[in-house]
Amino acid sequence: MKTDTRKVVLIGTGMVGMSFAYALVNQGGICNELVLIDINKERAMGEAMDLNHGLVFGKSNMKIYAGEYSDCKDADIVVIAAGVAQKEGESRLDLLQRNAAVFRSIITPVVKSGFDGIFLVATNPVDIMTRVTYELSRFGAAKVIGTGTSLDTARLRYLLGDYFMVDPKNIHAYVIGEHGDSEFAPLSQMMLATKHVTEILENKCNGYCHEDMKKIEEQVRTAAYKIIEAKNATYYGIGMAMTRIVKAILGDENSVITVSAKLCGEYDSRNVFIGVPCIIGRNGVKEIIELSLSDEEKESFRNSVDVLEKGFEGVI
Repeated sequence: MKTDTRKVVLIGTGMVGMSFAYALVNQGGICNELVLIDINKERAMGEAMDLNHGLVFGKSNMKIYAGEYSDCKDADIVVIAAGVAQKEGESRLDLLQRNAAVFRSIITPVVKSGFDGIFLVATNPVDIMTRVTYELSRFGAAKVIGTGTSLDTARLRYLLGDYFMVDPKNIHAYVIGEHGDSEFAPLSQMMLATKHVTEILENKCNGYCHEDMKKIEEQVRTAAYKIIEAKNATYYGIGMAMTRIVKAILGDENSVITVSAKLCGEYDSRNVFIGVPCIIGRNGVKEIIELSLSDEEKESFRNSVDVLEKGFEGVI
């Protein structure tokens, strides 16, 4: 991958895609070139113009333009935020099959362009669509990444920070599994700085309790539903999560982020793409960090794997 160019191609200029693009522009210095591709070419052109007009106010001095799939040839990262929404009366499998068809129309020309960088997938259901991207592209597993539970993990840390009245950056905790209803936050892995949260909860004098942890986990799991109910869609948070992942890749940070990655024996599972903590660097997933889960947590993770394996059946 040619990291000196730091070129990103975004496919899909809806609310999620453009929230990512806007965050990318405002954070500055992450990439030098941003290409917008959409089935609605006029919209992509308008979005590029709008972003360019704001560059003078931001930290970036980047090249932004509407492009074609041929522009993917020398890109470092292709970000996919395109897809179709679920229709009334349509099953999840119907949605998956329609999105699989959309992805075929995307992945094929991207690969044919000569693209040899990293795919970052944000389209829901993200774990399955990341696996679809992997199957269609035939790229190495390390180079196909989904946003996974990165946003869920951020939500968890925010809520834990608020609960313990501490900066969320000093909370070390993860949401793992499917980015969906079967995701969970392993209590055994939650830490406030270097102190295990379980140790804090065992101290009856501070007012903290296990029941509150369950409530916070449920808040994380249902956050998207509440946001959608209030404003019809979620896009700012995921856009910032996508920006964080792109920054880790282009900066070769070797940062730990909970992305959707292919398991190759970790957690006693194979082939499924699922949200797990990974070391992310220049070449994508450098390493999957296998957490030491309790027996109950292992069962929850296995359930999430089963959900995703069943969901993938019949998609391709």
